[in-house]
Amino acid sequence: MSPQESSTTYLEQMTDLFTTVASYMRMPVLISSSIAALLSSLLYFKQKALIYPSHVPNLSRTNVPKPSQFGLTDFEELMIPTPDGEKLSAFYIRAPQTIRRKNVTVLMFHGNAGNIGHRVPIARMLVNNMGCSVFMLEYRGYGLSTGSPDEHGIMIDAQTAYDYIRKRAETRENDIVIFGQSLGGAVSVQLVARNQNDKKLVGLVLENTFLSMRKLIPSRIIPPARYLTLLCHQVWASDTFLPSITEVPILFLSGLQDEIVPPSHMRRLFEICQTPTKIWKPLPGGDHNSSVLETGYFEAIADFVSNLDTKTG
Repeated sequence: MSPQESSTTYLEQMTDLFTTVASYMRMPVLISSSIAALLSSLLYFKQKALIYPSHVPNLSRTNVPKPSQFGLTDFEELMIPTPDGEKLSAFYIRAPQTIRRKNVTVLMFHGNAGNIGHRVPIARMLVNNMGCSVFMLEYRGYGLSTGSPDEHGIMIDAQTAYDYIRKRAETRENDIVIFGQSLGGAVSVQLVARNQNDKKLVGLVLENTFLSMRKLIPSRIIPPARYLTLLCHQVWASDTFLPSITEVPILFLSGLQDEIVPPSHMRRLFEICQTPTKIWKPLPGGDHNSSVLETGYFEAIADFVSNLDTKTG
């Protein structure tokens, strides 16, 4: 079971709570107001546990698979300090010398459950099939990183990772491709929007991400919550940030059977994208967790990066 699949059970539990709130909202005002206020307050203050289930699957905070468990030998385990005092776990993985694409580093941001170790098989494909070095960041409150996750803090983490790559002697002259899955896509959009004037930032890959958390909540996952979207303070408004990206090429990987994020979210992000180079790659059989297994997934990324090589020289 994948990390996202494990978190689905948690989402189902929270759905019951949202349904309860919706039912009380249909009661006479004098009867329901105090109960609705209580439950709404609960939703407001507990939403981080829903959006950032870093403990899912079990032992995710302590058991982080290493690249060596997947046959990767040339890597570093890092602990990077943030400006606000947290320490972030990370992997830096090098491609074999014989196939190394020396000028490209992929910065990976994962989804809302599990840890970086669970995504090492994806990094292995990027390393072994494309020759890219890969930097995998663990958000605060995930895996072995310290702290507690929220939107503001995770964006500090993302910028910390980006700055680390730009300053590290081995990578500071490399082109950077940012790759985000699901929640990691929202992280990636904001990070690219804030750094797009950096000539070393040459590409963005998005997989199965959403327009915003407020627009995702009332989807088929938690329909009763359509009345409560304004209570969501973890906004992740990719539909606001994405149109401001006008220089960086973007590849959109969309699993058309996605049961968590409606594929219409990815399609709309593609439509509002203003960068001159944008590529749409539908994955007809891919759901939220299995898109990486679809034929053409890694080939699309490899073609995208190869074309970036041509453009950047």
